[in-house]
Amino acid sequence: MTPQLLLEEMFTLQQTLNDETNGKGWENGYNKHGKLISWKRCIHMECAELIDSFPWKHWKNIAHPTDWDNVKVEVVDIWHFVMSLLLEHYHTQEKGGIPQLVEDVTNTQGFRDFCKEAYDPSGFNSLEIINDIESLIHMNTGFDGNLFDGLLKEYFDLSLKCGVNLTELYRFYVAKNVLNRFRQDHGYKEGTYVKTWNGKEDNEVMVEILSHGQMSIPETYDALKKRYEKALFS
Repeated sequence: MTPQLLLEEMFTLQQTLNDETNGKGWENGYNKHGKLISWKRCIHMECAELIDSFPWKHWKNIAHPTDWDNVKVEVVDIWHFVMSLLLEHYHTQEKGGIPQLVEDVTNTQGFRDFCKEAYDPSGFNSLEIINDIESLIHMNTGFDGNLFDGLLKEYFDLSLKCGVNLTELYRFYVAKNVLNRFRQDHGYKEGTYVKTWNGKEDNEVMVEILSHGQMSIPETYDALKKRYEKALFS
């Protein structure tokens, strides 16, 4: 698939997920229950979770290795909210639909490099990556930030340092999108969903499923369902 098609599929999946989760019209800033939506706050919180994947605390576990699998998951979680912010922006500003958004993303500074091989994350100091995460937070602060050559460029640069290029982002995003739908279908919003399956968080299970090779969306959903039911009834 071309970079344009990869982006188009991800934006389409995110639009559908947001429609199903928040209700049609979520782009106007509120979900179907009237609750305020802040994609920027979501990005901030996911960035904080990404920082926590690194041994940044000077008082605790200072020699603990970085959990690179979880780093990839958190990088993809940030992408969910970056896409949602862009979809909201294009809707409210009447800038066009997903095809126009995809075209503008591909013209963003840094996107061509993002389509190449990712860097070896072990070659970077973890504090350097944390500084980049904090720069991403800064780019996402305020009302007048540049969404493309600011926020998006910073995101692409950070992702590459974390070992994630466009192809890897797509692979993990599709799997996480399926997991997010699975969570909603099994009581996530109501608080009845069980997130730990036989001692493993569902994100870890998703990574294990990914390690067996690329699956279709229905196959990934079915694999999650089997593991979830086994965890509940074993």
